[in-house]
Amino acid sequence: MLSVAEAQSKVLEQARPLPPRTVPLDAAAVGLVLAEDVVSDLDTPPYDKALMDGFAVQARDLAEGKTVLTIIEEIMAGQTPHKTVSAGQASRIMTGALIPTGADAVVIVERSQNLDGNRVRLEDRTKPGQNILPRGREMRKGESILRAGAVLRPQEFGLLSSVGRTAALLHPAPTVAILSTGDEVVEPSQVPGPGQIRNSNGPMLLGQVARAGGTPRYLGIARDRLEHLRPLVAEGLHADIFVLSGGVSAGQRDLVPDVLTELGVQAHFHKVAMKPGKPVFFGTKQQALIFGLPGNPVSSLVCFELFVRPAMRRLQGHTDPGPFLVEAILEEDFAYRSDRPTYHPAKLTCGSKGSRVRPVPWFGSADLRGLAAANAFVVFPAGEHQHAAGQAFSVLKVE
Repeated sequence: MLSVAEAQSKVLEQARPLPPRTVPLDAAAVGLVLAEDVVSDLDTPPYDKALMDGFAVQARDLAEGKTVLTIIEEIMAGQTPHKTVSAGQASRIMTGALIPTGADAVVIVERSQNLDGNRVRLEDRTKPGQNILPRGREMRKGESILRAGAVLRPQEFGLLSSVGRTAALLHPAPTVAILSTGDEVVEPSQVPGPGQIRNSNGPMLLGQVARAGGTPRYLGIARDRLEHLRPLVAEGLHADIFVLSGGVSAGQRDLVPDVLTELGVQAHFHKVAMKPGKPVFFGTKQQALIFGLPGNPVSSLVCFELFVRPAMRRLQGHTDPGPFLVEAILEEDFAYRSDRPTYHPAKLTCGSKGSRVRPVPWFGSADLRGLAAANAFVVFPAGEHQHAAGQAFSVLKVE
């Protein structure tokens, strides 16, 4: 049986970034990964710019730290200066405005005193370049400002807009088809009958896919009959990633692995040494990645975070797909016994003194309510242990 790390390696061996395409820079592009280098089409700022409201002057006029100057004009942001600043002169200037010819510094308005309509007393030992952002200081025309692999956050949107880009070559969000299985499963809107349960995995996986930046597509619930399961599985294989929940164990009605094989899916593993989630399945068909997750909701969530989410990130073009674990200190003594490494629901807190973790009450992989109190999984090793407060453990964040 594979370890979690071995199984993750097999998944990432099969995952390739999706072919890039030109995407408009709108809200749907947030979080996507750039597939091209971007260069500036102009110098930024495109002119020497005032950083503060004040007076544009020749710095040598304030060599002694104070002087009285004649105001020759007022320059607002967006206006072009009309007069050259000479010795003994100043132009009143606003933040963002173009520095007039002849001036080499700006004295902030707080260091000024108006004497009359056209004279000002300045008190500031001024140096050339003071309170001025020179042309091209941020970037030069033709300079590379973003490299392929950059993730588009709001600040990247602003930077791309500043060089005139309204679209960019990006790796698209992967489409993820989601199919729940089982005769006992009904939709959340229905009242369960005898022996039935509501479908919690479908909505949960939809949320996980959306949180991971994918485009989810819900296919509904497949019954434990080949004639019902087969066409829904065939439909799911057209997505970039196909996630099934339930039907992957070894029971008489666990039909998913056989149907996947029948439809041409190559299995890469089926069962991983972990708890919960041991029966997890992974296979491929052409470029599609197929994950069969156990039906118990905690198993499904853990397997998604450990295997599906990293695959999604690789398809999106991320060079480091995760999963991302942190080290945290156990807050209290905790006894635990298992024959496999266990991902136990936990509450993770991060503060100035580091990260701390506390297991939450949990009675197994079907306990969805216990999971709602958690924001992480603490990884306990196999065996029977009396874990002591103060020990460090790896923790998988799921917020």
